[in-house]
Amino acid sequence: MRQADWFFDVISPYAYLQFRQLHRLPDDVEVRFRPVLFAGLLNHWGQLGPAEIEAKKRHTFLLTRWRAQKLGLPFKAPPRHPFNPLTLLRLAIALGSDSAAIGVIFDHIWADGQDGQDPDSLARLAEKLGIDDLAAATSDAAVKDKLRLNTEAAVSNGVYGVPTFMIEGQIFWGDDMFELMLEWLNGSPFMAELESQRIMALPPASERKR
Repeated sequence: MRQADWFFDVISPYAYLQFRQLHRLPDDVEVRFRPVLFAGLLNHWGQLGPAEIEAKKRHTFLLTRWRAQKLGLPFKAPPRHPFNPLTLLRLAIALGSDSAAIGVIFDHIWADGQDGQDPDSLARLAEKLGIDDLAAATSDAAVKDKLRLNTEAAVSNGVYGVPTFMIEGQIFWGDDMFELMLEWLNGSPFMAELESQRIMALPPASERKR
């Protein structure tokens, strides 16, 4: 079996779209689900999230709704975005980062359009997932540590956005990289071609002041 780490945050509509396509992976790829705090990645690399730039936010939601329609997936954005996903991420970890539970969480936000941080919305989700005490489950020290360690592992491996696959030393960021990754997993030589290697290592001619 080939092992793949999938770094994701449920705040991302692109992560929802990619999650719903994971059935297309080759049968010999085993996925380890790694919830991470996207804001932590942004802080480390000094970036703004797409929802923090108003024009990009409009583009993101228009494109992801269109992508969902093309893929035949239900898509209803939550009433507020960005939201604080910490409880949802910790909930996923408390449930063992299980794919079925992650799917329920993704659908709650991106298929049913529920609020990502409203207490009543979270309580309904917890009940659906069989969690009697959401606060206790998501405040457990081991759960918090796991989310932090996942995020630190992502950063240490050069992950800068979500969703990101890491497999056999290769990183594939974003829903729009999924087709390329599938081709690579199925033996395409594209990644190894000299021109592909050259353009991935282009030197800068100038740099902005930071």
